[in-house]
Amino acid sequence: MSRAITQIGPADAGKRMSLEDFDRAEGVEGHLYELSKGVITVMDVPDESHLAQLDVVRDQLYQFRASHRDLIYRIAGGGECKILLSSEESERHPDLSVYMRPPVYEAGEEIWKTWVPEIAVEIVSRSSRYRDYEEKPDEYLRFGVREYWIIDAQTEEMRVLRRSGGRWIEKVVAAGETYRTKLLPGFSLKLKPIFDAARKAK
Repeated sequence: MSRAITQIGPADAGKRMSLEDFDRAEGVEGHLYELSKGVITVMDVPDESHLAQLDVVRDQLYQFRASHRDLIYRIAGGGECKILLSSEESERHPDLSVYMRPPVYEAGEEIWKTWVPEIAVEIVSRSSRYRDYEEKPDEYLRFGVREYWIIDAQTEEMRVLRRSGGRWIEKVVAAGETYRTKLLPGFSLKLKPIFDAARKAK
């Protein structure tokens, strides 16, 4: 006998729920939902500025992938993938996840518990600032993410967290600079067009 599907909405913000129940729940449309250490987080749909920045980052990654399909297997948006961290009772949806390898999992196994993106990208908004800077770094490190990019139009910089010996090494990239990663040889992320897009969308 199948279990009834639980529906969650804005009124459930701050309520506790198990990761298993949250993973099966359906969210009321018009909001986004994450589970933060067993607590339901309700988020507004990001604004145009957020989308504009995401578009520019995604375009740069797709342009690189077009000629380097051996390096990038999938590029997934927040509604297309998730990070399930059972030890923390957390379900996260990075704005972008870059997978360099196909998933490996057993039949019937939840793919998102084991398929780790090499790069997780978050576009900071007013409502996500604390989660992006304070909650997610430790969880992404525990999950096995190799680089975490935090793109912040308010400060006009990107904070890059790179895995090294089981901890993060931090690098700050300014607005006029480009970022190169050893994970994607030949790729460079240009920050200026990202922040230009944010200003135009305001």
